[in-house]
Formats: sequence, C-alpha cells, structure tokens
Amino acid sequence: MLNMISHGDPTDLPPLLIVHGLYGSARNWGVVAKKLSDERQVIAVDMRNHGESGWRDTHSYPDLASDLAEVLQEIGPADVLGHSMGGKASMVTALHHPDLVNRLIVADIAPVAYGHTQLPFIHAMKKVDLNTVEKRSEAMAQLEEAGVEDPTLRSFFTQSLDLKGGKWRLNLDVLETEMPKIMGFPEDISGQFDKPTLFLSGAESDYVLPEHRDTIRGFFPKAKFVKMSGAGHWLHAEKPTEFIASVRTWLARA
Repeated sequence: MLNMISHGDPTDLPPLLIVHGLYGSARNWGVVAKKLSDERQVIAVDMRNHGESGWRDTHSYPDLASDLAEVLQEIGPADVLGHSMGGKASMVTALHHPDLVNRLIVADIAPVAYGHTQLPFIHAMKKVDLNTVEKRSEAMAQLEEAGVEDPTLRSFFTQSLDLKGGKWRLNLDVLETEMPKIMGFPEDISGQFDKPTLFLSGAESDYVLPEHRDTIRGFFPKAKFVKMSGAGHWLHAEKPTEFIASVRTWLARA
C-alpha cells in the first residue's frame, strides 16, 4: 500500500485523492490538501519509488494505476486529482477502474507521449555528494553546479532529500531506467471514462495543446478544459490560490 497523508475528516462528500508528479511527494501538496480539506477529506499519496512509499523495480503507468486502485479500494470511491506523472497515472486508473473514480482532475498533462526527457535532473541529483551534505542549502548548491539552474527546481528536488539518512527519497536508478515509460503513455490502453473530467492547465505551459484534444476526448468524452493565466507546468505551486479556487469551483459544479 502506498504511503498516505490524510487531511480532514470524512464528510458526506467523497474524499479527494491527490497524486503527485515525478520527483514529488504527498508532502509537496500539503498547502493545497489542507485548504481543500475544509469541505471533504483529502488524502495525498507518495507514489512508488517516491517519498515514504516502497521502492519497486518497475514504474509503468499500469503499475502506478494498480497502486492507486489499491488505495481507492481502501478509502472508497473518490474524486481523483493528479498532476503530471500523477495525472497520467490517474487517467490510467480511471480507464482501468472506472468504478473507483467518481470524477477526475488532470493537472497539466495529456494522455500522450512527450519528446523531452527528465533524465538531466536525475543525473544532477546523482552528482550530489551526500557524504558532504549537512544542510539542504549545500545540496542545492551542488545541484546548481550540476546544471540545475532554476532555484525553484533545486528547492523542489531537495524536499525529497533525507538529510539524516544521507539519501534521496527517490529511487533514482529505477526512475532513470523507466524514464521512457514515464514520458510516454501506454499504447495498448483502450476504453473510456464517461464521467466528469477536468483538464486544468497552465496557460504558459505546452503540455496540453489544442492538437491533444481529440485524443483526450477519445478517452474522456466529458472532458472540460480550463487554463490558468500566468501559470506554467507547476501551476499548483506557482498559483496556489487560483489553483485551489479552480478545483473547488469545478468540484462544486461537476
């Protein structure tokens, strides 16, 4: 079972399950989860090979969907919110286990394969000499030397650093090996999720493009599309107030 962090108590409304993206964790979503838990219980998970969840030898989307289905069987049918990698995992879960998902929110990702890679970040994290790191700032400095120019990303990555244990809470070797699967989307997947689905994207992001919409509607015929102005791929971190308001409004109407 994946590690879960629960916010709030069960209510008459279905719980909301939050699924983080690559290199993330349930803790990264604490602000969003706490705010949304004033109306319903919110549960954030650590995906396999991330955070406090177990490490596995594979990281395909059918694997991730199976992990999420196990959680949903435990907490009951839920609304599901997934970002990036977590959005793809949530989409596959909804397609494979539609009885476990009430409504779906996909944050800045489409059910398509992408041509870029996240491998340089893994290589940078592997270059950090954890034997010499006593403070998070020291790891951030080494990440900068390794080529991670964006200070926001350096801060984000080091949230997955276990300083006391001297290790990353990320299975970097498996994530590196499985990167083609992470950047892709299962080619043999079929079916439809015929329930309300929101594709919430950053207006400054190029992850969800107009040419993706036919593919999206093929899987999710009730898909609605909303773009958040001034936000990129990390829309929940860049514009948390607007992101929370968009999620709350849609859940109240869908």
